[in-house]
Amino acid sequence: MTKLMLFVLTVAAVCLFAACPAPDANNSANTENANTNAEESTSAAPTKEALFALEKSAYDAWKNKDADFWGPFLSDKFVGYGQTGKLDKAAAVKEYAGAECDVKSVAFSDETMTPLGADAAFLTYKVAVDGTCGGQKLPASSWAVGAYVREDGKWKGAFHAEAPVADPNAPAAAPASAPAAPKSEDEAAKPDAATEALFAVEKKAWEDWKAGNAKGLEDWSGKNLVSLSPADGWTDRAASLKRWAEKCDIKSMELSDPASVSWGADYALLTFTSSLDGKCGEQALGKEWGATIYAKEDGAWKAVMTMGTPAK
Repeated sequence: MTKLMLFVLTVAAVCLFAACPAPDANNSANTENANTNAEESTSAAPTKEALFALEKSAYDAWKNKDADFWGPFLSDKFVGYGQTGKLDKAAAVKEYAGAECDVKSVAFSDETMTPLGADAAFLTYKVAVDGTCGGQKLPASSWAVGAYVREDGKWKGAFHAEAPVADPNAPAAAPASAPAAPKSEDEAAKPDAATEALFAVEKKAWEDWKAGNAKGLEDWSGKNLVSLSPADGWTDRAASLKRWAEKCDIKSMELSDPASVSWGADYALLTFTSSLDGKCGEQALGKEWGATIYAKEDGAWKAVMTMGTPAK
């Protein structure tokens, strides 16, 4: 819900885990430390310290050009958004290990962790990077989310996306172009029942936002919801609902390309694309890649994390 639920930013999103190709002699320790941190008791709850140690080891692998890091680090269910769009594990390993990056420094701040039961959790934070990829300067700071799931006693990366911190002096983003023609049945895979159910919940929330239905958004929001604002970063439920109540002029809105991943009976990730024509204040709305983490609360799916990053 752009500016609100999905966020129109004026700079391109950068992939967190964009690793450069050749391994460096100093990197074996990074992988070993990551594996050690991931090998926790199968009954132990996730801890902020352990998961952020993993997240930072991924940045170290990127910085130090450790191409061998990514295969064992990522879950087979991994999905994320990178420089080329949506990624599965195979595409992520290729992209993260294929970019020519020169990273001088990386620093984390605003670190929080939200557990999703005993075997999943997500991290939100702000990351400052001094570096280039492919000769292009990376955004100085970005808001990021990383999700982890426990597989065979090890914590593995299950989702990652980031969005550059909005520059208030940058030009407004261009509005979305006219929606593309519908895909044929051969081109478009029909979503499964679980995806369709989550997508219906997501679309209703967007319609409630467009219509100014505050009660509908309250019902959709989980008790521990966090959402990403381009100006304010990660905000809690109360601040998010207040932001979504701001009046926007929406001429058209379309959600498409839904897909979901289950993280157990009570938790799931929904990814999709949003295309909007309109404005929130002076900010033009456009096309974004979106993600919402859902949790079962009192038998209903509720949003516990929602964010978006500009689509290319």
